Amino acid sequence: MNKKLHKAKYIIFDAVAATSVWILFSYFRKLYIETPKFGYPVQLNYNIDLLVSIVVIACSWIFLYAFSGYYYDIYRKSRVKELYQTFVISVIGVVIIFFAFLLDDVIASYTDYYYSFSVLFLLHFTLTYIPRLAITYTTIRKIRNRKIGFNTLIIGSNGKAENVYHEFFNRKKSAGYKFIGFVNVKHEVSNSLKKTLVHLGNFENIHEIVKNYTIEEIIIAVEVHEHSEIQKVIAVLECVKVRVKIIPDLFEILIGKIELSLMDGTPLLRVSSELMSVWEKNFKKVFDIVFSFLFIVIMSPVYVATAIAVKVSSPGSVLYKQKRIGKNGKEFNIFKFRSMVDNAEGKGPELSYIDDPRITKLGLFMRKTRLDEIPQFLNVLKGDMSIVGPRPERQYYIDKIVQKAPEYMLLLKVRPGITSLGQVKFGYAENIDQMLMRLKFDIIYIKNMSLYFDFKILINTVLTVLKGNGK
Repeated sequence: MNKKLHKAKYIIFDAVAATSVWILFSYFRKLYIETPKFGYPVQLNYNIDLLVSIVVIACSWIFLYAFSGYYYDIYRKSRVKELYQTFVISVIGVVIIFFAFLLDDVIASYTDYYYSFSVLFLLHFTLTYIPRLAITYTTIRKIRNRKIGFNTLIIGSNGKAENVYHEFFNRKKSAGYKFIGFVNVKHEVSNSLKKTLVHLGNFENIHEIVKNYTIEEIIIAVEVHEHSEIQKVIAVLECVKVRVKIIPDLFEILIGKIELSLMDGTPLLRVSSELMSVWEKNFKKVFDIVFSFLFIVIMSPVYVATAIAVKVSSPGSVLYKQKRIGKNGKEFNIFKFRSMVDNAEGKGPELSYIDDPRITKLGLFMRKTRLDEIPQFLNVLKGDMSIVGPRPERQYYIDKIVQKAPEYMLLLKVRPGITSLGQVKFGYAENIDQMLMRLKFDIIYIKNMSLYFDFKILINTVLTVLKGNGK
């Protein structure tokens, strides 16, 4: 199973389709639009302008597909989804091409515009969709015939886990699960399950197991008496880059969303899904970079003035650098304008609090207006942070939080942010209990991530800065 080669097939056929469509459409324009207009045959000239337009059009289509997320998760496509995605992106792309390249065409009447739009859309949709459908259909057949499979791990060690294995293994048409083995959550392990599947160890070693066996799918099939462990299991798996599904009980079926592809057998509840669609994530990433760059350029006088003020107001460095934990547990250095006295944490990690003597007078003002945070736009440009996202913490405090709220690990699925719902609604935390109170706002954000929600948080952050209400 070569993912890069499989993705290349889609890209190559999409590029060939885009190129063919533009050449055919160029012939159409000369033959059916310009020839009737001028009253004599207009020939298509194979010159450098045509070559450039072909390259630009083909590259633009590939970029649009990639931006929309079409090339993401290429082995898990359905023919219905294929049809829908191709139709929608074809409409969007043709509209962009129409206004960018065709609106100034020489035409006999406005009906030629509708004629051109319809022909371009039908050509592009047809020549793009047919090869895609063929590739997707072939891939689905290979999955069903067990020629392609996804390394799957079962979490559970008794009857339910054994039933899940037999349910999917004995199907005539495979669902794509290639069972590698199972891990136990508690100490009891079924001997019959050991004879059927390889016992890979205890759940405590899940990270190493996923890495060593290249696990792509995890199915949680724990017994009723093990349900108390589910919250812990799911929290740990939030930081593991795999698809996580669970065998649901009736209550979970009522409140959850069951994958329709599995309704002919044991239903599975998807508990580890993408927080944002691919195009939203790509848009968010582009917005972060563009906005941060413009902010730094436009606000450069404020950066300089603040740096001078920090340097003059108290001895020590202008910038404060500290280790924080980012997406997927990756450590990075966060930048701030120093708002405390130099070496404020000489005795070890210590959170700030109201009337903290370590905070300078200028630092108090900077914290209220969030001026101390603006160097973090450099972190955004480096890719360590986003503009909106849960505030990053130090490993020292994460370890303490997770002991009381293992669901904190969900926050590590996304890039941390300069501002967040927790920061807007709660502000700086002074102790672990307040961190836990702020956590609920960050969980709300994670579960409702969208560009619209980001926009609302940004507006509220601006209002907080203007009012000087920062805590």
